Amino acid sequence: MPRIHEMISSKFLKKEDCDPPILLTVRGVKQDNVGTEAEPDEKWTMLFHEDVKPLVLNSTNLQLIARIMDSDDTDDWTDKQIVCYSDPNVSFGGKLVGGIRVRAPRKAKPKPAPAPTVEDDDIPF
Repeated sequence: MPRIHEMISSKFLKKEDCDPPILLTVRGVKQDNVGTEAEPDEKWTMLFHEDVKPLVLNSTNLQLIARIMDSDDTDDWTDKQIVCYSDPNVSFGGKLVGGIRVRAPRKAKPKPAPAPTVEDDDIPF
């Protein structure tokens, strides 16, 4: 049987879409109606080069992205990467409901240098 979140369609990214975390490349931001036709609700959304739905930008994620990108000018965000992940500690209306959070991509760990080889002639004893 399907879970409830699988039965509810959305044209925007949901927390379930970000578990496991996904690495995304920013294409831009735009205003979008996240409400209904009867009750429109314009919010800023982030679009990605990858084939995923747009992310609705709340105040917390906007501030996190500005910090990650080291700029509050959204034009500077284009073609840079973020990671979207599901955070169970997001609260709404005083209740923990979970939600999407963003973070900087982790840098690849440098490979350790190969161990030096020692020839028998180099050993001083």
